[in-house]
Amino acid sequence: MKQPVFLTLILLAIVAFAMDMATGSVAVPLRDVVRILMGQPPMRATWATIVLTIRLPKALTAALAGAALATSGLQMQTLFRNPLAGPFVLGISAGASLGVALVVVGASALTSIAVLGNASAALAATLGALSVMLLVLTVAHSVASRSALLIVGLMVGYTAGALVSILLYFARAEDIQAYVIWTFGSFGGVTWPQLRVMTLAVGFGLLLAVAGIKPLDALLLGETYASSMGVNVRRARVLIIVSTALLAGAVTAFCGPIAFLGVAVPHLARGLMRTSSHRTLVPSVMLTGALAALLADILASLPGQAAVLPLNAVTSLMGAPVVIWIILRRQHTLSAEAL
Repeated sequence: MKQPVFLTLILLAIVAFAMDMATGSVAVPLRDVVRILMGQPPMRATWATIVLTIRLPKALTAALAGAALATSGLQMQTLFRNPLAGPFVLGISAGASLGVALVVVGASALTSIAVLGNASAALAATLGALSVMLLVLTVAHSVASRSALLIVGLMVGYTAGALVSILLYFARAEDIQAYVIWTFGSFGGVTWPQLRVMTLAVGFGLLLAVAGIKPLDALLLGETYASSMGVNVRRARVLIIVSTALLAGAVTAFCGPIAFLGVAVPHLARGLMRTSSHRTLVPSVMLTGALAALLADILASLPGQAAVLPLNAVTSLMGAPVVIWIILRRQHTLSAEAL
């Protein structure tokens, strides 16, 4: 039963990928998109420039970012056993944003996030994400309540946001404008050289996630059970932390802090696959995340219009109903158990 779902997700992701390259302020017919990708000349020469220079890296970035954020959300939901855990909710994205802000504002000669270079932004965001993740994980050992842990994550995020505000207060107007635009989120500002760096970081993070599938399954029932099954809990925890920091940090560095994908997509994948096995969930979450990000990018580009919506606004409109549904379903389950 799961194989048809996988095939459907792959097909939908391919269609969304093609649609993302075909839609925008200038419509390019799908058949011409295929011709361009196969190295054949389209009906109009300008279409090849639009597709290969702008839309192909944008679509690849969206697919990578969606898979990365969804996978990082799945790992954290399992590690903390909290259905609302995610890189945005637990402050990981805020930590990555702080890392980038330190680089942007600290190097006062910059006027654009793209000028940072290919590796410095990714490194700063990854270190920021890793620092917040380690802090939240340390607090997790002292907090028994999952709700309290969620509040701690939110407070860490607010603290990181406050530090960013202080940095921006002393920054130049150009730096503030560049940072604010970056926080809107966008898959379209990533160049081919930057995409190569992002692919390396995300690829390594996804490989670590795949390597941690067995520990993730054991952690579903708690760290005590995982230890009894022979899992090195400390090593598994470090593996998950590094993977999540790489995935969230790299995406945040190049695309901005993208909201809700990390929280909502894992639940959509669980509903589609009807399993808690990470051997099935990890690849399905990657596919579902890529599909969701591509759909969000299509909606944000406003096909046929010159304007482009902030990506975070679109992902929030897509993800917030899912989070509300999660809360209502859990409340219904608790009420049923009480009866």
